Parts: sequence; structure tokens; C-alpha cells
Amino acid sequence: MTEKRVYNFSAGPSMLPVAVLEKAAKQMLNYEGSGMSVMEMSHRSSSYLDIFEKTKGLLKKVMNVPDNYKIVFIQGGATQQFSMVPLNLLKNGKADYAITGAFSKKAAAEAKKYGDIHIVYDGSSYDFKHIPTQDELDLSKDASYLHICANNTIYGTEWKYVPETNGVPIIADMSSNILSKPVDVSKYGMIYAGAQKNMGIAGLGVAIIREDLLQDVAQTTPVLLDYKLMIKNDSMYNTPPAYAIYVLGLVLEWIDSLGGLEVMKERNEKKAKLVYDYLDQSTFYKAHSDKENRSLMNVTFTTPNKDLDAKFVKESIEAGMTNLKGHRSVGGIRASIYNAMPYEGVEKLVAFMKEFEENNR
Repeated sequence: MTEKRVYNFSAGPSMLPVAVLEKAAKQMLNYEGSGMSVMEMSHRSSSYLDIFEKTKGLLKKVMNVPDNYKIVFIQGGATQQFSMVPLNLLKNGKADYAITGAFSKKAAAEAKKYGDIHIVYDGSSYDFKHIPTQDELDLSKDASYLHICANNTIYGTEWKYVPETNGVPIIADMSSNILSKPVDVSKYGMIYAGAQKNMGIAGLGVAIIREDLLQDVAQTTPVLLDYKLMIKNDSMYNTPPAYAIYVLGLVLEWIDSLGGLEVMKERNEKKAKLVYDYLDQSTFYKAHSDKENRSLMNVTFTTPNKDLDAKFVKESIEAGMTNLKGHRSVGGIRASIYNAMPYEGVEKLVAFMKEFEENNR
């Protein structure tokens, strides 16, 4: 089954663990004797409710989510959260946003529709190569929250620390590095993520919210954008993205079976080190991000010119790899090496990089 599979370096939707695909395929026509696919189940059926509760329980276990946090599954991915966060959490109409990449910039722009948004840092002039240090953050004392994007998929940068905010809750978009390493959930007011990078398939957004932050929202707020209402209905005010939740459960099973997030971190550090070590000794390739801010999930770099970038992408496809083209806004090369990417895939990438360098100097 796996012989013809390519190494898929897509930033999202990304590759899934083979074990997850195989189990989903095995259960596709008949889930555990139910006589039907999960795709066909009523979200109110006992069979599906078992899947739902198991998935939520596994997420709580794997991420060690404290009891005073609520887990909610929402359609619309992470981008919908750009609206939901300010609609629900702007208690005094003010919030801080750190702009470290394209998605945090979009989140801030959306939040400005709903309140007074203060930009504590903007890395645009540095081409988003850098994550601000604590001293570079111009934090407000009266902000409802500080919003950050924990990992910047397009530019290949990642926050390596949790900012000190003197009690202001931190809202973190962890779409591209959630489940890649242990996270102290208690240091955040809320964590959210789109599922299609490290958690499963597109169509699902996951939010983990500290209970004391929940509040009543304006009556004009659409029902599906109200965290409190969604939580009250256990993510089932309407039909949830049922199959995506099922796949998330399979991914969590896989992570748990391997030893949890400590093991994921070790695997991911080993893969990233292999690529970055080669980039650092090469005079042909150039890494995009500052060394101290490099992402474990998205490795971004360029060859000496755009023509060679295009040639690299074309020849990598012929070599059995795909989706290495950088984001259209920045170009270059991007290798997304999420949890599901095996070490062998990264070895193949680095071997190809060496050969390409030798042939194109």
C-alpha cells in the first residue's frame, strides 16, 4: 500500500501517518461492526458519540489540558478564530497583537473590526525572519489579551518562549506546531489550531479555552461564533465536522502509542537538525529565518536565484518528493516536516539537496 507514496512536504493539508490512513481505510466501509462508515453516521448516534468523547479525552490526555479549560471543536479552521477571538474575548475593547508573519497579520486586521488593537511588534520590515524577544514587545497593561502565532508556516519561524504579560491572557494560534512538542497549557488563556497540518484533515478547528475567559457576547453575534454557546452544546449546536474529528482521534491514538509529545519533540528536533545542519554548512543555500528563531515544522530556504528555485522544485517532484515550493508570497523552498514526516523522508530531502548543489554550482 505504501510503495508508491511520495514524501509530501506540504504545509497543509499535510501528510498523515501511514498507520492512521491504514486504520481509516480499514474502517471506511464498516466502523467497528456498525455496518456503516463514520462518514455516514449521525453525530447523535451512540457509535459517533463514543468517537467524539474518546477524541476529546485523548486530546486532554496528550496535551495534559488542565480541568479548568474547555475543549471545543469548530468548523472554519483557524481563520474563523481570527473573528471569534475578538468577538468573544475583547472584554474592554482593547487587545495586543504581535505580527510575526502572514497569519498573525491577518488575525490583527480582522480584530481591528471589533476593537482597539495595539500592535506590540511588527516584523514586516525584517521580512519576518525574527521572533521578538521579551524586551522588544511593547505590551499594554490593560489589554484583554495578547495574541501570538506560535509558528509561522510561511516564513519558518517559531516562538521558543512564552511571553511574560503580567497577567494578561495569551491567545496562541498553534495551527502549525500543535502536538509537535509538550506545551504548558496553563500558561495560555486560549490555544487554537486548524487541524490540517499536524492534527488531521481540513475542516476542523480546535480551541482550548480557560473557563474564566468565557463571557456572554453581543446578541448580534452569530450563534456558531459564540464560544460559550458552542461549549454549552458540547460542540454540537449544529452538525460538527464529524469525520475530521474521527481522524483527529486516530492521530492522537498514534501519538499516544509512540509515547506522547516528548517523543514527538525528540523526533522533530532530530529531523530539523538534519536539514538545518546541512543548510548552515552550505554556501549554495540560504536559510530564511534567524538561527535562534527557526521553526521545527517549516524549513524555509532559497537557492542562489529564482530559476534554480524552480528547477529544484521540478526535479524534487521527479525524485519522489512533492510540495517543496515556497509560499507564493515569498518564493524559494519550504519543507514542512510535521509529525507524520518520517526521518527517512528528511534524509532523502537532504541527499537530494546535496546532489542538486553539486550539479548546479
